[in-house]
Amino acid sequence: MAATPLWKVPVTYGAIGATQEPDLLRYPPTGYRPLERRVRIGHGDERWRFAWTEAMSWGIQRRSGLKVEQQPVPAEARVAAYTPVAFDADGVPVQPAVVGGASETVYSADGTPLLQPGDTAKLRMALWPFPIPARVVYVIDEPTRRGFAYGTLPGHPERGEEAFVVERQPDGSVWLVIRAFSRPSNALMWIAYPVARLLQAFYTARYERSLTGPIGG
Repeated sequence: MAATPLWKVPVTYGAIGATQEPDLLRYPPTGYRPLERRVRIGHGDERWRFAWTEAMSWGIQRRSGLKVEQQPVPAEARVAAYTPVAFDADGVPVQPAVVGGASETVYSADGTPLLQPGDTAKLRMALWPFPIPARVVYVIDEPTRRGFAYGTLPGHPERGEEAFVVERQPDGSVWLVIRAFSRPSNALMWIAYPVARLLQAFYTARYERSLTGPIGG
């Protein structure tokens, strides 16, 4: 019997999109541990374009030492994917900054294909023997905030969601914001939880440094 294609497999948690909640750290989904990190990664137009393009094309993960194996996903899976509506401080919907629909591939100005809700990948890290499957559950595409979040799929050592968002402030500074909530995926992973926490901290530190180096390097 053929294995179910990864794009058909549901995520392993229920609170899809909760990494966007302002009070995530205070009220995370029940049973999950929240995380938020915010780091300044540079300043100016060039750094902004470089950082958000990398963020929306698995660049943060690749620059942190992970291998990313994109999985085939049909257009109809993207259409059905979760896409949140963004609002400004006055409650007015924010129009996407990059033109494109969920059923088509969108590219940056330099031709880099950008992530869309429903995109699925297997991540591989040097210190973990198994592929780590994940799916893009939402994309943030605003004039001064761009990035995405992925949710865990069966086979991931954790359950939960992690978001990587690049923000540009009025003073021109550029920031990377990482928000997540997670828990071990099964009883065995609960036993190995201290090791998993160390790995998470190790890669989070790498994520924070991933966009601070030479642009294009």
